[in-house]
Amino acid sequence: MSVTGPATSGRSSAPPAPGRLGAPLDPQAAVVYLDALGRWRDERKSELDELDQGALTSREGPQLTADIALSMALWKSISDRYELLTAIWNSGRAGRADLERMATLIWGRLDTGLRAGNVEAGRPVDFDQASSGGGPTGLAVSLPEACRLSDALVSQLRVRLGLDPSGAAVTEQIRRLRAQMERIRDQIDLEPAGASQEAAAEQQSRLARRLKDIADKAGRGGDVGGLLGPLEIEAAIFERDLIVAAARRRQAVAKVDQARRQRADLQAREAALTNLVEQCVADVDPAPNYAIPDVEALGPPPGTAEQLDGYLRRLDQVARAMAVAQQAYTRALHDRDELRGRLSAYHAKAGAVGVATVPEIARAYEMAESELGRRPTRMPLATQLVELYSTYLQTAAPAGRKSTDNPTVASS
Repeated sequence: MSVTGPATSGRSSAPPAPGRLGAPLDPQAAVVYLDALGRWRDERKSELDELDQGALTSREGPQLTADIALSMALWKSISDRYELLTAIWNSGRAGRADLERMATLIWGRLDTGLRAGNVEAGRPVDFDQASSGGGPTGLAVSLPEACRLSDALVSQLRVRLGLDPSGAAVTEQIRRLRAQMERIRDQIDLEPAGASQEAAAEQQSRLARRLKDIADKAGRGGDVGGLLGPLEIEAAIFERDLIVAAARRRQAVAKVDQARRQRADLQAREAALTNLVEQCVADVDPAPNYAIPDVEALGPPPGTAEQLDGYLRRLDQVARAMAVAQQAYTRALHDRDELRGRLSAYHAKAGAVGVATVPEIARAYEMAESELGRRPTRMPLATQLVELYSTYLQTAAPAGRKSTDNPTVASS
């Protein structure tokens, strides 16, 4: 069943993005891009609403629910990034540092929260994953790539729903396909040199030849309505797969760098934690008894994405174990220092009320101070001695204050 809609002639394509990562945007290019991206965002939302309505009345609708949900979620990520860009632009009041941040937002990682498998196989979007920011399995692309991916998905959905007219829009369809072929050619240039790049170039050449044959036939007045649809679907899938593959390669490289940095950080923490343990064991008895993880035992980061995910999880486990151990040993040393501070405060109070030299109080202080000066300090005994000193002080303080406050008693 073919479905037509009111906005079939208003398809939008994402505007080309200015600048590059690490360099501030040109202000004029920034304002032009933000204006074009804002219009594209609004038009794309209208297109998606149209596709959603078309799916409700189409036989293909139930099979396309996941793809429409995927496109909606991708649009939401793009729209959120656009809002950040306009906030930094601040109606043209952005400075050089702001313009550099805008370039980072455009060309840096846009974590869509969509799983690459969803994009490839058309499975439903994992909205829990999307709302949590993606994680290791999320599909992370740049803003221009996300926009092109949205264009490709919408083009595919339109063809499958039959929303494009077969007569008046043929010239526009051919123009869009030619532009898409150029985008695909640029994407292929980013592929690593080798067999996969050669295979992708051959596929692009085959699609380009089919497009040329269709354009020639249309120029001779032939009916090409049944030829454009399948070509649009193949081109959209091909462009989508190239974008996903590029995102996966970047993620693999990022994971290796992340694993190396995290491993180096844990090695430094291991050395510092070992010193902390030695200090605690020498100063406190009983000391906590936690094993310090051996980072070297994990080995170097592996080379495959699947192994990297497991390796990163083990690094996280080691980091958590180190945090628990560090907290325990630090608390033990802190408790001893806190006990010393209490004894000093009690001793100062004893001097203030004039009972510091009372024999039993002085003796209690000497015992507590001697134990706290011992290495390692026997914490249960030291705690009891400080409490004993506190008890002596509490019972003797009133008498001390009375003797100092009464001149008659003091003179006698």
